Amino acid sequence: MLNMNSVTSTADVGTLFGPTTFVGIVIYVLVAVALWKVFSKAGYPGILAIIPIVNFFVLTKIAGFSAWLGLLWFIPVVNLVFSIIVALRVGRAFGKGGVFSFFLLWMFAFIGYFIIGFGKDSYTKPA
Repeated sequence: MLNMNSVTSTADVGTLFGPTTFVGIVIYVLVAVALWKVFSKAGYPGILAIIPIVNFFVLTKIAGFSAWLGLLWFIPVVNLVFSIIVALRVGRAFGKGGVFSFFLLWMFAFIGYFIIGFGKDSYTKPA
């Protein structure tokens, strides 16, 4: 049974089931559906898009890097630079330009991966 004796414990339970959690879950499901299609186009099993950490490593492989470089996602400042590089390389692998990759694969990934996954773009493995 939950102990609701203090104001902070009541607030903690309220934020756990708040609108932010719902929006976060909806965005996660949308990105997972879009990544499923992207992974399938790139020749990887689509179900890997559902697993939270594994999808970083698969995106790193799609970008043409070794999966070991996926560990860079966990270094605080390096992950920002590396995520931009991966977005640019994934965009290039699907025939998209740098502006598309930066804005729609890095800043608004839930839109960009839908465009790549459900569009007519084909995957060409980066050299």
